Amino acid sequence: MKNEANCFHCGEPVPEGLHLNIAYEGQEHPACCAGCQAVAQSIIDAGLGNYYRRRTADAEQAALPPPDMLAQLKLYDLPDVQRDFVAAVSENGREAVLMLDGVTCAACVWLIEQRLLRLDGVLSAELNYSTLKARVRWDEGRTKLSDILLAVRQTGYAALPYDARKSEEAAQKSRKKAIVRLAVAGMCMMQTMMFALPTYLYDDIEPQFLTILHWGGFLMVLPVIFYAAVPFYRGCLRDIKNRRAGMDTPIALSVWLAFGAGVYALLSNAGQGMYFEGLAMLVFLLSLGRFMEQSARQKAGDAAERLVKLVPAFCHVLPDYPRSERSEEAAVARLAAGDVLLVKAGEVIPADGTVLSGESEADEAMLTGENLPVAKRAGDKVTAGTLNAASPLIVRADSVGGDTRLSHIARLLDKTLSQKPRLALLADRYASRFVGGMIVFALPVFLFWWWHADIHQALWITVSLLVITCPCALSLATPTALAASTGKLAAEGVLVAGGSALETLAAATDAVFDKTGTLTAGRLKIEKTVLTGSLSEEQALHIAQVLEAQSEHPIARAFNDLPLPQDLPDLAPQERANRVGHGVSANLTVNGERGLWALGKPEFVGETAGQRPPETDDPALQGTLIALGSRHGFQALFLLADQSKDSVPQTAAELRSLGLKLHILSGDRQAAVAALADSLHANAFRAEAAPEDKPAYVKTLQRQGGVVLMVGDGINDAPVLAAADVSAAVSGGADVTRAGADIVLLNDDMSVIPTAVRQARRTAAVIRQNLWWASVYNLIAVPLAAAGFVTPWLAALGMSLSSLLVLANALRLRKAV
Repeated sequence: MKNEANCFHCGEPVPEGLHLNIAYEGQEHPACCAGCQAVAQSIIDAGLGNYYRRRTADAEQAALPPPDMLAQLKLYDLPDVQRDFVAAVSENGREAVLMLDGVTCAACVWLIEQRLLRLDGVLSAELNYSTLKARVRWDEGRTKLSDILLAVRQTGYAALPYDARKSEEAAQKSRKKAIVRLAVAGMCMMQTMMFALPTYLYDDIEPQFLTILHWGGFLMVLPVIFYAAVPFYRGCLRDIKNRRAGMDTPIALSVWLAFGAGVYALLSNAGQGMYFEGLAMLVFLLSLGRFMEQSARQKAGDAAERLVKLVPAFCHVLPDYPRSERSEEAAVARLAAGDVLLVKAGEVIPADGTVLSGESEADEAMLTGENLPVAKRAGDKVTAGTLNAASPLIVRADSVGGDTRLSHIARLLDKTLSQKPRLALLADRYASRFVGGMIVFALPVFLFWWWHADIHQALWITVSLLVITCPCALSLATPTALAASTGKLAAEGVLVAGGSALETLAAATDAVFDKTGTLTAGRLKIEKTVLTGSLSEEQALHIAQVLEAQSEHPIARAFNDLPLPQDLPDLAPQERANRVGHGVSANLTVNGERGLWALGKPEFVGETAGQRPPETDDPALQGTLIALGSRHGFQALFLLADQSKDSVPQTAAELRSLGLKLHILSGDRQAAVAALADSLHANAFRAEAAPEDKPAYVKTLQRQGGVVLMVGDGINDAPVLAAADVSAAVSGGADVTRAGADIVLLNDDMSVIPTAVRQARRTAAVIRQNLWWASVYNLIAVPLAAAGFVTPWLAALGMSLSSLLVLANALRLRKAV
């Protein structure tokens, strides 16, 4: 229990004469101020009192929000202020990423998350302890952003809108601190070595000079102990309070054991040997290893930050377009949808938009992995973060800020990198138990050497044992490899959206492909129209256009792209109904008669027509057959043809060479699917499959022992994508998260799928190599250290090199497959 002279909430001393109590578990506890009392009591009254059991560090001192702060928080409810960082996800749904301040341990994250989830109107709250970011989604009709910020502040913390620049500044500040600590450790190491060197060279140093050398080494090691090694102490205290053994526990224990032994030797004039130079070298090497490790980890997982930095800070706005092309400099953060921009050659496009004027080429390599520039002309879509390579373009901004495709990708990557796959969790659990076991094992090792040698040798052997067996390499083995692979695949146009996606993809045995829009280009054309009723061809096509007017399916686009006359009659569609995978129907007025019309598969239209579909088993008809009908029967048949994508034959061949079985799963006609399956040498196919049949097909493969990769276009494949072990969606549009797939392909080049499979297998191999190396290293290091063959500085060097070797092996994954 906390000292009663200290505040129960923040741990600060309670001023004399102040009597403010906090009621918790039937007892009264003191508070140092009204702010801490209010915050603590609100936490307990909200049913979150477990925080005070689970926390591993005191909270920061709280204060009641003053009126001016409450007014400032209200400003965040203004639409102009929210425009830069709040995204509208539905009519009343809003989402924002917040930066947290005042967080001192994982229990703080748990407390904030629970407090937000219990706030009326908050739909979800996802907090990332490693980045101190919170992604909050709320109902604007039930709560306001200011209420969310106030709730966080009343809990004793602070939350502000996420700003990439401020986040980078904080990271730079942390990096500078690490460099200063490293420099202090390095300089002090050299100075202590200078004082220790005479004792190595000469055996007959006079006592008064030896004392000076001892005290000089002691003074030089103090900055190392009380400044450079502080991060290790903080980590150790956090681990101890959380009742777990972490990576910093044996390091901090070793440092204080060595320092205590050195001070004892100094005060008792015990012998000529000194402890301080070895201790300074130990901390320097550990700090150097950690600094290099953090730099390498940042390099491995910087994909999201690199994407955010693609968008420029300023751009050229044309306020009077089309009357004038006079441009003004403007901040990208202040852009709004509908603004007209001038993007000069060599500039980065600042927003998703539509080209109004000009012809150029856009370099989309950083976003989609497409190496060749893509031609852009009036009417074409452009994407934020891509480079205008050739000529000036005038662009209308359609999506800005957090609504752009680039922002969606960055958020998805950030979420992916914050997730821990199964292997990483197992490694962390094993590492924690291993550290605890080594601390227990160190005691008999110390006693053995004290009994058979002396306390000096026993101490250094114990320190060496604790340092060399720190399982940093084991905990780094999986996350660094996954981060490196995720960043590499993002550069290739493959967005990994699931934490365990690569792990599962590496074990895939069956690749199941949807046909239309996935294996084929999805640009269907009406090759033939067969009239079976009283309509003219123009009337039949017009009715089909009206029925498909609200659909984005490739079949709908085949009808909607037809250039029909503008003076056609209004058919007044009502009661439109869409049966996914079958067709669409609506009540229309055709030739003065009101009635139900249907467009889609012949079987579906037959329900409306009241008759069996026409016979269509002609093998020459290898396209998609779409029927149009009313209660008067079938009125027309449309034969739609599509071509497979250029990269599909090579993709199929590479997947077969990788040992995967190829399946085609489609709702299209038997003849069309069979022809495609034959050309690709597929192992199996299923035609005329309804949406509910597709998950059943995948589950059948799984029951047979297969690990299924499902690839679809993400429009109507959500059930089968969810049923697969690992899923990939082809996303050509702006919403890259629409399918909820584990992997999103940012362009239509299917050849990246074998690349992703090879990269996943490389990742699995590197993870196995790293885990084997970490295990073998510990098996060798433990007996060597326990037998006295390893000095402390060599132990620190070995532990650091072991971690760096794992990181270097993981960084190989950033190179080309």
